[in-house]
Amino acid sequence: PSETGEVHQRKEVCHWPCRCPAVPTCTPGVSLVKDGCGCCKVCAKQSGETCNEADICDPHKGLYCDYSEDEPRYETGVCAHLVAVGCELNGVYYLNGQTFQPNPLYKCLCVSGAIGCTPVFTPRLAASPCVRVTGRKKPGQSICGPGQHKQLQSTNYRLMSAYRSLPLVLKKKCLVQATPWTPCSRTCGIGISSRVTNENRKCEMKEEKRLCFIQPCLTNILKTIKIPKGKTCQPTFQLPTAEKLVFSGCSTTQSYKLTFCGVCLDKRCCIPNKSKMITVQFECPNEGFFKWKMMWITSCICQRICSAPGDIFSEL
Repeated sequence: PSETGEVHQRKEVCHWPCRCPAVPTCTPGVSLVKDGCGCCKVCAKQSGETCNEADICDPHKGLYCDYSEDEPRYETGVCAHLVAVGCELNGVYYLNGQTFQPNPLYKCLCVSGAIGCTPVFTPRLAASPCVRVTGRKKPGQSICGPGQHKQLQSTNYRLMSAYRSLPLVLKKKCLVQATPWTPCSRTCGIGISSRVTNENRKCEMKEEKRLCFIQPCLTNILKTIKIPKGKTCQPTFQLPTAEKLVFSGCSTTQSYKLTFCGVCLDKRCCIPNKSKMITVQFECPNEGFFKWKMMWITSCICQRICSAPGDIFSEL
């Protein structure tokens, strides 16, 4: 109630049962989300646009609906950015919610320490296979309707998200981006980890997998690892001889002397710190050969908080 005792009734913007129009096509960088009523798919409102209970702000950009200027009804607000940390790219610091263009091909946005980028879309009508003709159709030409024009234009850009954990590198007009590698699927023996990256010929976000081998499965690993006198941890160790790796019933054509992460006598755990990627070839009985990328550990680190974010064992 206000000072005069008048009660302001908020306008109802949600109505049930749900009646939804056709699913809209959002512009690059705008999230397609379910409205605040839990009914229909809508294009999320962006920074500075009006919002309400139904028309929600883009949650993937850290936006919220600020109703402070609509006192006392609080019916309509404006999408604003939450207070959060900024981003750093190539030595330049950007505020949370700030949009910027690091190069002519991409437009980026800072969201709570992470950087998301979308290619700048410039339609090239001359390159379109659809042409408008008034007379008879000439050989090699075709006529496209409005829907086909829209479909052709939509294939000229690729929507993707960038990640601060890896540097953004421009290779052949592709802003190479990748998520961090997931923890190894096994604590001992050969496992698999994966990530999403667009480092390929088509610059498309695809899942990439690699083999990982953190420790061999030994019954008593302390008998194999020699911890230095006066120390409680041995970060890395190697087996006495090179051995072939076995994966899905197939063995490598070469023998490898891998570096493994060690153990601690206290409650600390050892996880990979630095690694590189190699390609290993497997030979299967009566089935031929296949190749896999594999993480080659070069160093490990022992830490006390084993369940901390980024820990290789945290999700196992």
